[in-house]
Amino acid sequence: MPYIADLHLHSIYAYATSKSLTLENLARWAKIKGIDLLASADFTHPAWFTELNQKLIPNGGGLYQLDGVHFVLGTEVSCVYKQGGRQRRVHILLFAPDLATVARLNQALSRHGNLKSDGRPTLTMSVRDLTALTLEINPNCIVLPAHAWTPWYGVFGSKSGFDSLEECFLDMSPAINAIETGLSSDPEINWAVRDLSDKTLVSFSDAHSLPKLAREVTAFQGPLTYQGLAQALAQNEVAYTVEFYPEKGKYHYDGHRKCGVCQPPAEIPIQAKPCPVCGKPLTLGVLNRALLLSEGKVNGTRGGDGFVQSTEGRAPFIRLVPLQEIISEVLGQSPNTKKVQSVYFKVIEEVGSELQVLINANHHDLAGASGERIAQAIIQVRAGNIKVEPGYDGVFGKVSIASADLLRSETQTAEMDQSVMA
Repeated sequence: MPYIADLHLHSIYAYATSKSLTLENLARWAKIKGIDLLASADFTHPAWFTELNQKLIPNGGGLYQLDGVHFVLGTEVSCVYKQGGRQRRVHILLFAPDLATVARLNQALSRHGNLKSDGRPTLTMSVRDLTALTLEINPNCIVLPAHAWTPWYGVFGSKSGFDSLEECFLDMSPAINAIETGLSSDPEINWAVRDLSDKTLVSFSDAHSLPKLAREVTAFQGPLTYQGLAQALAQNEVAYTVEFYPEKGKYHYDGHRKCGVCQPPAEIPIQAKPCPVCGKPLTLGVLNRALLLSEGKVNGTRGGDGFVQSTEGRAPFIRLVPLQEIISEVLGQSPNTKKVQSVYFKVIEEVGSELQVLINANHHDLAGASGERIAQAIIQVRAGNIKVEPGYDGVFGKVSIASADLLRSETQTAEMDQSVMA
């Protein structure tokens, strides 16, 4: 049976994150969301590393446990350097098989940046040198490009990235078996990219708060061990991924936030377009950038279960909207309100984890726990019946349920929902 992993997230020590991101809360919310394996996050930060040592219990397979949830030792770092006459900024995910390796790695990385400043530290070293150093310390470590298409910080980013993995990693490129596609792209966008035909495509949440966990996850085949994870990444043993609608990502389309300009890629993609308002170059969106590096287009086909299947045998995926956001839209209230939270946790308690609710739960169980309107909305999202306003230049896109009639309750369904929340 596949296990669900979210391997890109952050702790209380990373910049612009919630103060609720403690290890205990991460373990609790992993169960709420339906996650089997979490990254520890931010293992380079000295204070967080101390907590990892004190609280995580090794399970003998290269993973760790807390309150019944499995953790792999992982972190994100930011490499800022010059290569090819340009400044490069590339975010990388690192994973290690044990705390002793992390200690040695942290000592080595501390010579290239201030590890105390941020849970995701900035390192003045190339991605190539980071990879070589990491694998020299322990060849069982895993190096993975984070959110590969983000304009300023992705390995393929339009602002500071590269046109191929080999151009970035140089002689260390054979060590890179997988990439994280990021919130603004999904597998279908990546399938036709010439440099990724033999790479494993994975998706994780990049959560900066607890409710954002599992907005993207990867279901891996094989044993739930460190070596099992390494093998799954190296040999493309992915059962499926769960995807944020890429249009909702904040860099999906070309655009200029200051002028409120958002544009889809031209019929023939180009590197740069001027803003029609101010004339400055638009920020090239992920979709446009991916098309520039693609060979044609590989289409997927959506099945009745909501999963998109590749025509070339790649791992399937499903696009979903977080449950709190669905409930929020149906009720017309913020996700953080007591009413939305009450319905959310009632559904989780009665039906199962959030991923179970969104992917597998039947209409009858959903309606019994949440009311007919919310149940129908979940089914609509699962089927892909949504409206999308794409994100651009740092502005998140907006996804809404397509059937407006559904969201305007009839008297009967409104009464039903009120009884649920009473």
